[in-house]
Amino acid sequence: MKLIQNLLLCLLALPLSAAAGTAADTFPERPIRIIVPFPPGGGTDTVARSVAAKLSESWNVPVTVDNRPGGNTLIGAEMAARAAPDGYTLFLPIDSTLAMNQSLYAKLPYDPINGFAPVSLAITMPMVLAVHPSVEACSVKELTGLAKSRDGKLAYAHGALPAQVAGEAFKSVAKVDMVAVPYKGSGPAMADVVGGQVPVIFDALGPAIAFVKAGKVRPLAVTSAKRSPSLPDVPTLAESGLPGVDLVTWIGFVAPAGTDRTIVAKLNAEITRILKQPETREKLGAMGMDVVAGSPEQFKQTIKDDATKLGAVIKAAGIKLD
Repeated sequence: MKLIQNLLLCLLALPLSAAAGTAADTFPERPIRIIVPFPPGGGTDTVARSVAAKLSESWNVPVTVDNRPGGNTLIGAEMAARAAPDGYTLFLPIDSTLAMNQSLYAKLPYDPINGFAPVSLAITMPMVLAVHPSVEACSVKELTGLAKSRDGKLAYAHGALPAQVAGEAFKSVAKVDMVAVPYKGSGPAMADVVGGQVPVIFDALGPAIAFVKAGKVRPLAVTSAKRSPSLPDVPTLAESGLPGVDLVTWIGFVAPAGTDRTIVAKLNAEITRILKQPETREKLGAMGMDVVAGSPEQFKQTIKDDATKLGAVIKAAGIKLD
């Protein structure tokens, strides 16, 4: 009797296995959606749209970008985590989404470690500390002096958590007090700084570089350990007398947890192929982004390593969010 029961169970499982195999073999055969947790126009949105257009061309299916800004990427992340794990929904987290938020929030609406299947890291880039041209500070030293003279009333804009973490780490190392002004993305944050509503900004280099090169904001430093090739004349914070703020942000592609490994492999192969194309590298490189496409396993390790590293930075700076 037990042998018969086992045979029946195997027979019942066969159609399901065959169906799963067929779904993976024929993927993709319908539209793909890429969720971006920021408004249109920022660095994450640019990466998504650059890949989406080429994915659509190579796979001959519509690939759309779904912008879901707000909540420090929590809104987009929760939506993506709850999507069907079939490969037809992708998500572009930044480092804060998967490596910072567990240290910043007491409770999250998604699991940053187990809620997603890593597909590929896409790009890395430093953040830049910049000011409106009217601000009387042409160096980090002058800015810290200005902040101290304003008695904690000098404000800085940020459009994403990595920029806020950089700002708070800067405050901690420089021993100054400044007011953080949050925005739903880099675009609106930079717009208010360019317009003179907020004097200072911490922003990812990608979305900021066009404004820097146009002279609409004055760059004072980058947050990476080395100078950015895109802004070779701009010193690092360490060179400016503030060691200890070594932060590089990243953007990657993930799918909902449980997505078939064969589908993840197909997504990885095509997305990394697109990212490594000279025209894609040139386009993103012009925005201060370094393409670092790799395997799902490499991306998973990056998430784990940065969760430890950035968690320590957040703890040292005493940053907590409700």
